[in-house]
Formats: sequence, C-alpha cells, structure tokens
Amino acid sequence: MAVSYMDFTSPNVQFAYDLSNNRTFTKDSANFINALGIQQLNTLGNASLLDIYLSAGNVVEPHIHQNASELVYLISGAAVVSLLNPFTKEVRSFALKPGQVALVPQGWFHWEIATENHTHILAVFDAPIPEFIAVSDFLRLAPRNILAHTYCLDEAKIAEALAPIAQTTTIGPPVHCGKPAAPQGQPRIQSYYSGSI
Repeated sequence: MAVSYMDFTSPNVQFAYDLSNNRTFTKDSANFINALGIQQLNTLGNASLLDIYLSAGNVVEPHIHQNASELVYLISGAAVVSLLNPFTKEVRSFALKPGQVALVPQGWFHWEIATENHTHILAVFDAPIPEFIAVSDFLRLAPRNILAHTYCLDEAKIAEALAPIAQTTTIGPPVHCGKPAAPQGQPRIQSYYSGSI
C-alpha cells in the first residue's frame, strides 16, 4: 500500500529493488537476512519485509516487534514458527511447509527455526520499519544482581551461564558456540516441534 503523500510523478519514485543489496545480518553463507523497508523502496508505504535464509537447526532468536504484526511465509525448506501467547501463557508451535504461513501478533515473543537445510522465509510486517527487540540483548545487558534478586537465583551462576552472550544473537546458535547447529543435517530440537498446521 503506497503512502498517500507520495508524488508518483517524481523522478525519485522507486518501484523495484534487489533485496540482495540490503543484507542486514550475516551469520555465514547459509544463514543471513536481507531487509526491505521504505528506505530501500520509497513506494512501500506502511509495510516492510525480511528475507530470511536458514540451514537446519538455526533459529531466528526469540524476539518481539513492539510496533508490528508479522506474517511468516515459508518459501522453501521447512521451519517451525513458535510464539508465546501472553494471555494464555502457552507456547504454540506451527510446523510450516512451503506455501504455508503463520501470523505473529504485534508485541508477542516468537522465534523461527529451520528444520531443513536451504530454508527460505519471507517475513512481512505492517510497519515501515519493524522494531526488533532481542531476548539476547536483555540477557546480556540486564544487571546480574537484579536477575538474581528478582528470580531468587544465584548471581554467580547467572553470570557464568550468560557470559557467552556477548552481542545480539539474531540467528543462533552463535558460531563460537562449539556445538554443531544440526548434526547430520537434522536439528537437535526436532522432537520438541512435532506440531503442524
């Protein structure tokens, strides 16, 4: 949907864009994200998208978009989209095959994990720039003493457990993790995600 103030006679009007020109995150050659927003395509209006490529066992880390709902469309491969319903306090997981979609309401914690190599996901948002609030940022930046006090945990153990989270994860597990993302092409957590749509 185009914005109403767009001058469609202007020589600066953009109607096409190559997503490969706007890589927003790269873990490695098989796990990366391209983005499209109004900065890349000025006729886009109140929408944006992420073009996500994942190999088996890699996960777009738990996060929220406080300003947008997300429609997740699976182009190829296989993935599980999971969300935490803040009203029922339950996690819902949807195993997607190519051509299937899942909707994540605005502000809900969610994550996507590839269950096959060469997984390609298109995430469409109803905002010109979807805000990305990563759980890894909270875990690495929250004061350890506050976490320990609030949840009655041992501060030293929290510090030790969270020490490897040195930056926003975006696509996990981190390369320096030392564990294969998917032994023999199958994700470790396959058994957890047995549901389908």
